[in-house]
Amino acid sequence: MVDLDFFASPIGLGHVARDVAIAENFKGVLPRFVTGGSAAQFLKKAGFGAEDLYRPPRFVVENGSLKNPARWLWSYYQYYKECKSISEGIIRADSPRVVVSDEDFASLAVAQEMGIPTVLITDVLETRFTRGIAALVEKKMNRSMKEIIGKCDAVIIPEDGEDCGNIKRTGPVVRQTGLSREELREKFAFGKKTVLVSVGGTDAGAFLIERALEAVPKMGHEAEVVVVSGPSLKKVSGRDGGGGDGGDGTRYLGFVDNLHELIFAADVLVSLAGKSTIDEANAYGTPGIFIPVKDHFEQEDNAREEGFVFEDVDRLADLVSEKLMQGRKDPVAGSGGAASAATRIITGLL
Repeated sequence: MVDLDFFASPIGLGHVARDVAIAENFKGVLPRFVTGGSAAQFLKKAGFGAEDLYRPPRFVVENGSLKNPARWLWSYYQYYKECKSISEGIIRADSPRVVVSDEDFASLAVAQEMGIPTVLITDVLETRFTRGIAALVEKKMNRSMKEIIGKCDAVIIPEDGEDCGNIKRTGPVVRQTGLSREELREKFAFGKKTVLVSVGGTDAGAFLIERALEAVPKMGHEAEVVVVSGPSLKKVSGRDGGGGDGGDGTRYLGFVDNLHELIFAADVLVSLAGKSTIDEANAYGTPGIFIPVKDHFEQEDNAREEGFVFEDVDRLADLVSEKLMQGRKDPVAGSGGAASAATRIITGLL
């Protein structure tokens, strides 16, 4: 018997990172995770079973800019129909008491048609990828998405703010560590000032790694650079992205499942503008530089809230130097409580 089916978007790793933070608080609850690719690997490394079934369309990013968003939106619609078929088979077989979705709307639609309580975890209440004629199609998709959101028993938004109807704002949901920063720096052998470069679970951030490595010699600081290239980049600057020492003071860690600890241990983070990574940096007080993929509305919104735009990629050396000089920030208080609050919302429906 499965208490709840937990469907997580496999686009990037931010969704499953916060889902792990929530699921670690489950007591006596058996979840079945469904996602795909590196997100499934991530969940398995975290000790959860995960069905590797979803295959989302990839973003095409050239020189840091999102290309052909209308084509991607059409591919996403086809992917949505595939996910609906997959999730229907799983939900019918499991008969779960609750269906939880981290930005997988297909499973919500199926569960709602079957009268099963639903919980959505999301940062986004509508999308803005396209312009022109394609925007009319996206507008129709947004209307469908809002209907699904309105039917959810609870919609968990991991940001600060007031609750309203079925919208529950818990504050940022981040993973916790039981180690101090000093213990983590010793664990990772961080002896110098450490600049961590992280680009998430897709290959969209290859441009940022290249630009960050170009900026290193110009920083004017003796600092170690640690690159977390993720599961999708096999080559970084002509080197094996899977791990090792680059021979120029740069370390390559490839795919890790404890990015939050590396962020805590680092002195400065250079990253794409994914919401979960930003939340982890703020929770642990690590200064961050967040460069969005150009024309990716969600990342541009996230970056703008932190004071950055895409064009800041051209002044990374100065920005890193400034952050190193400024030192660490005060960590966001109460970050551990958000995951517990989200867990209570979900288990309250069981």
